[in-house]
Amino acid sequence: MYQWRKFEFFEEKSAGKASIPSEIPGQILCCASGRGRIAVGCDDGTVGLLDRGFKLSYGFQAHASSVLFIQQLKQRNFLVTIGEDEKTSPQLSSICLKVFDLDKIEPEGSSSSMTSPFCVQILRIFTNQFPEAKIISFLVLEEAPPILLIAIGLDNGSIYCIKGDIARERITRFRLQVEAVSDKSLFSITGLGFRVEGRTLQLFAVTPSSVSLFSLHDQPPKRQTLDQIGCDANAVTMNDRLDLIIGRPEAVYFYEVDGRGPCWAFDGEKKFLGWFRGYLLCVIADQRSSKNTFNVYDLKNRLIAHSMVVGEVSHLLCEWGFIILIMSDKKIMCIAEKDMESKLDMLFKKNLYTVAINLVQSQQADAASTAEVLRKYGDHLYGRQDYDEAMSQYINTIGHLEPSYVIQKFLDAQRIYNLTNYLEKLHERGLASKDHTTLLLNCYTKLKDVEKLNKFIKDEDAVGEHKFDVETAIRVCRAAGYHEHALYVAKKAERHEWYLKILLEDLGRYHEALQYISSLEPNEAGVTMKEYGKILVEHRPAETVGILLRLCTDGSESTMRRTSSSMHLLMLPSPMDFINIFVHSSQSLMDFLERYISKVKDSPAQVEIHNTLLELYLSDTLSFPSVSQRNGGEDRDLKVISAREVANGSVKESKEKYTVENKDVKKEKDCVERQQKGLTLLKNAWTSDMEQPQYDADLAVILCEMNKFKDGLLFLYEKMKLYKEVIACYMQAHDHDGLIACCKKLGDSTHGGDPSLWGDLLKYFGELGEDCSKEVKEVLTYIERDDILPPIVVLQTLSRNPCLTLSVVKDYIARKLEQETKLIEDDRKSIEKYQEDTASMRKEIQDLRTNARIFQLSKCTACTFTLDIPAVHFMCMHSFHLRCLGDNEKECPECAPEYRSILETKRNLEQNARDQNWFFQQLKSSKDGFSVIADYFGKGVVSKTSTDPRQIP
Repeated sequence: MYQWRKFEFFEEKSAGKASIPSEIPGQILCCASGRGRIAVGCDDGTVGLLDRGFKLSYGFQAHASSVLFIQQLKQRNFLVTIGEDEKTSPQLSSICLKVFDLDKIEPEGSSSSMTSPFCVQILRIFTNQFPEAKIISFLVLEEAPPILLIAIGLDNGSIYCIKGDIARERITRFRLQVEAVSDKSLFSITGLGFRVEGRTLQLFAVTPSSVSLFSLHDQPPKRQTLDQIGCDANAVTMNDRLDLIIGRPEAVYFYEVDGRGPCWAFDGEKKFLGWFRGYLLCVIADQRSSKNTFNVYDLKNRLIAHSMVVGEVSHLLCEWGFIILIMSDKKIMCIAEKDMESKLDMLFKKNLYTVAINLVQSQQADAASTAEVLRKYGDHLYGRQDYDEAMSQYINTIGHLEPSYVIQKFLDAQRIYNLTNYLEKLHERGLASKDHTTLLLNCYTKLKDVEKLNKFIKDEDAVGEHKFDVETAIRVCRAAGYHEHALYVAKKAERHEWYLKILLEDLGRYHEALQYISSLEPNEAGVTMKEYGKILVEHRPAETVGILLRLCTDGSESTMRRTSSSMHLLMLPSPMDFINIFVHSSQSLMDFLERYISKVKDSPAQVEIHNTLLELYLSDTLSFPSVSQRNGGEDRDLKVISAREVANGSVKESKEKYTVENKDVKKEKDCVERQQKGLTLLKNAWTSDMEQPQYDADLAVILCEMNKFKDGLLFLYEKMKLYKEVIACYMQAHDHDGLIACCKKLGDSTHGGDPSLWGDLLKYFGELGEDCSKEVKEVLTYIERDDILPPIVVLQTLSRNPCLTLSVVKDYIARKLEQETKLIEDDRKSIEKYQEDTASMRKEIQDLRTNARIFQLSKCTACTFTLDIPAVHFMCMHSFHLRCLGDNEKECPECAPEYRSILETKRNLEQNARDQNWFFQQLKSSKDGFSVIADYFGKGVVSKTSTDPRQIP
């Protein structure tokens, strides 16, 4: 151990000025630290409590004679003492244990001015079952308040244990016995130590000749002998790992639960042992100089952190972060550890960087402090041009030292290998930025080290996320021409956009790109198709359409057939999401949408899909591959070119002319086919059982008009009930047969048609300006049959056509005149009848007003019994008993219902007359509006004056 270096990592704070206060006159027999104070027990039975400045807070008389042992509890502010009191009986021992509550201070008594804490309990240690012996060691364990476990070591090899709630004296006592030896002086219990791990409770017991371990969780406790050597009192302590430490003249021994551990050969008699913050404290007696040496050992780093010559030490304590030595002359030495910065400065001045590194690591300093030490060591090595070793130190600072500090030092081209090593470590720890990745890849490419580049890019041992910025690596590899490496990184990182960009833009491997997209999840495949679909459609249209179809239909026809309106369709992408990729490939778009609607019959986007398909079908700008690219048909047809044309040098012109003509023919044929598809789509997407079409009808009309698609317009107008627009199409085309056939179909009111179409048709022929006698006669047949127009209107309309003669309408006029004559005759007869009825009524009214009525009924109209007085006679010639009439009856019960119905009818007519909507509806639906108005006037419902019907004019 003499080779261990010595350092002054500790310093004395009190500088020899501190001492036990004079208020404590007795000899100090025991000391204890804890809870921010030091408790000292004296031979006069008093206990003094010292504060941080070693001033007496207060003292009290704990025992009558002397205080032998003392310990402060940590969980509660209790003080446990063992001392001698007055003997009250010869049979009872004077040694007792007391527990004081330091939070409760009460007057001691009138005999003393000192205050004393409340004594919670007093226990006699020795009883009949536990005979008296000399106490050598004492230790208290706080299990869980208020439970205490007190171990008392005796000079006869026994350990008395007291467990329980001492304050309430709910305790149990038991004894542990160390194996006896022949020499009584060799089995005194010189040291005790508790070891608690979870629920396991163990007790170390040290004698001068053995080290034992008791397992207290067993009943009865089991004893295990760990070693056949021991030590004297005060040379026993416990470290932070709850290992027992004993000091012997030849060495210091560590013990764990399974036996002896490490041994440190420190020569000299160990008077005191202690443990402080990972340091071993030893007070060693020097046999040659009769002086004591106080050493602080750093066992991890194998150095002496502090060493000083001291006098006779009576007690060794640790409190307030200080090491406290109480000397036999009551002087106090307070030793404190220097701060880490001071210790490191001391080591740096001596260039002891390895010691400094070991120091910060062993004392678990923060990572930043450790990195700073490593940086300084690296700078020291760099200054000595030991670049490899310097780089090894800089690598250990990764994560705390700014990488640019190291990179700047090694940017010299001669140090590129060290720089590459540093950048590799930076990436391995996942701390590299984009710039670091760029720099490392540039180093590889500059060194042309493909092997390392492969290892960096294709490291199969890498777990989890990549240790470099993927996007930067891809860009650098692409720029350097390492496309395969970039491709590998993109695929492994699942950067689909980069992988496809390299395949399509750099390598042109379209088929492989399509296969890769097919292997992706549907959501990811959809995103990549939106971005790169335009290129794929241009070079691989059929395969691209197939992939899109699988994405939009889930690739399962059975899935499509199960339910048309299921949530499954809503979760799939819509074909309209990919329409932009077909901006230059209309033919592929048409193929894609056709195949989609053939599989999916009830897509949520069916309106948009049908609209797009209609636009494609009806558009005249849809481009097609040239004829020369189709089956070589052009070359076969060109073989008929004559030799004369070849001789005249006109082959080229003939070939170009032939190609253009074939293109026009093919284009026209394709246009017709597409229009036929459009018409089929219009009809299939708006069948008779559908209220609304599966496309935008207004947009479809516009498309048909823009592209002059007559068949589509006719279908749409008919479905939209725009019958006038339908016949307008035939009129515009001068299709007379079709026009009449259309009116026959759409002008039949019995099937929901519009009869007024015949009037529009007649007007068309009247303004045609050419001979159309045959058509006019046929139109007049239907006008006459349904009585659509008055004859005068027909004549006025046809008179505008100078090519028509009277013979066209002669038969029609004759029939109409005959009908009108008959109607006039019928009306004349009706007028005469009404006049006769009116005259008869007037005569009756006059008779009622001027002549008397004779009532000759002999029976009551109601009861049919003989009429007697009182009786009531009505002008309608009905008579009743007065008793057969109700109260206040002023109308004939027989005639009143009929009269009331007439009044109700009149009121209803008057009410209808005020209902404008009903009047105009009748007027609109009637063939002869004048008759409706006349009928209203005839009923008097539109008269300005109201006449009481009971008033006879």
